[in-house]
Amino acid sequence: MDIQFLGTGTSTGVPHIGCDCAVCTSSDKRDFRLRSSVLVSEQDRHILIDCGPDFRQQALAAHVSYLDAVLITHEHYDHMWGMDDLRTLGDNHVYAEDRVLAVLQKNMPYCFGENKYPGSPTLHLHTLLPFQTYLIAGIQVIPLRVMHARLPILGYRLNNCAYITDMKSMDEQVLNYLDGLEVLVINALRHTPHPSHIALEEACAWAKRIGAKRTYFTHCSHDMGLYEEVEKSLPENMYLAYDGLRLTNI
Repeated sequence: MDIQFLGTGTSTGVPHIGCDCAVCTSSDKRDFRLRSSVLVSEQDRHILIDCGPDFRQQALAAHVSYLDAVLITHEHYDHMWGMDDLRTLGDNHVYAEDRVLAVLQKNMPYCFGENKYPGSPTLHLHTLLPFQTYLIAGIQVIPLRVMHARLPILGYRLNNCAYITDMKSMDEQVLNYLDGLEVLVINALRHTPHPSHIALEEACAWAKRIGAKRTYFTHCSHDMGLYEEVEKSLPENMYLAYDGLRLTNI
C-alpha cells in the first residue's frame, strides 16, 4: 500500500495570506502546504481521505484520474469543500458519518434528488459508524472516534496504517485499534498549545504511546517553523510530512 500526501497544511494553508514570516517566504518547497489530504493506493485501487478546497490543484499535481472512494473526517471547510471538483472523476463513493453527509447534502443540493444539476458531480453517499470494520475498495477500513475540541470526528485505520487529523483528544479505547501500525499519520499544528488541535510535543507523546514503526506529522501551520529545522529536532522514527511525500510498499 502507498500513501501520497496531497496536502499537509492547516485550514489557512502555508503561506498564510498576508504573512511575511520566514516560513511563509521560504524557498524550500517542503514549507509550502496545501490543505490536508492523502491518497491511499493499493495496486490499482485509490482512496482519497478528505477533499478540501485545494483538491483540484492537488489532483493535477498527483495525476489523479480515478478514485474508488472518498473518506471524510469531518465537515469543516478545509476537509470537505473541494467536492465539486470530483465531477470529472465519474461516480464517486463518499463515506462519512450521517451528520457530515447531511451537511454535504445541505450545502450541495444541486448534486442530489430529482433536480440534480447537469454536469454536477455524482456522489453516492455511505454512512460510517466508529469502530466498525468495512471493506472499501478491497482495503480494510476502521473509522476511529477522536475529538476535535468538542466536535466528534473520525480518524481512519486502513490495513496497517492510520490517518488521524484535527485531533485534540481521544479515549483510551482507541489505542486498542492502533496496535501494530507500520505507519501513523497524525496532526501537529504548531509548538504552542491550541484549543482544538494537538501541538507537536503532544503529537510526539501520542506517537510514542501508539508505537507505530514510523510516524508522520501533518496539518501544520506556519507557526510550526521551517521544515529543515523542525525535522532535525524530532525523535527517532518521527518525521514532518510535506506535500508530495510518497510512502511506498507499506
